[in-house]
Amino acid sequence: MAIEEPAYTVTEQAAPFELRTYAPRIVAEVVVSGSMDQASSAGFRLLANYIFGNNSASGGGNAKIQMTAPVGIEPRSEKINMTAPVSMQESDGRWRVTFAMPASYTMETLPRPNNAAVTLREIPETRVAVIRFSGVASEQKVAEKTSELLTWLSEKGLSPTGNRELARYNPPWTLPFLRRNEIMVEYQ
Repeated sequence: MAIEEPAYTVTEQAAPFELRTYAPRIVAEVVVSGSMDQASSAGFRLLANYIFGNNSASGGGNAKIQMTAPVGIEPRSEKINMTAPVSMQESDGRWRVTFAMPASYTMETLPRPNNAAVTLREIPETRVAVIRFSGVASEQKVAEKTSELLTWLSEKGLSPTGNRELARYNPPWTLPFLRRNEIMVEYQ
């Protein structure tokens, strides 16, 4: 069974790079502390708890929400521009972990999280540069791929406008060479 992904169009492709325009979407998110791996694990557990039923549906009771891909993680910036984080630095050990919600939901129809740590956020249409890679997304590999992506953007005369985001598309038991990972960054 296919897992839903946020809708986007590719405006330019030069493998392993792409420029994409994402349609508006809704994410469930948490902000957690620790290393990238610790934050990813803690954030995933909190968000999985929400989509597996720790929520309040509009008709009463709770609802299971279908899993989507990717799971996103980005350094949490303390700067004000909340629609697009603006710092490429992870300065205080805080990370934003997100799950995209299925497109069939609106902010009005999504079940409300019972855990105050989980919030729902609408993201407007966004333009992102992406580099795709396989393997284990270690902090070192993420840094290397981010550097490659920023170099490619610079060569195109484009400027990043937000934090890098690591997007993971596969469960942790997927063999590393079969994993799909991406680094995404908004640009102008």
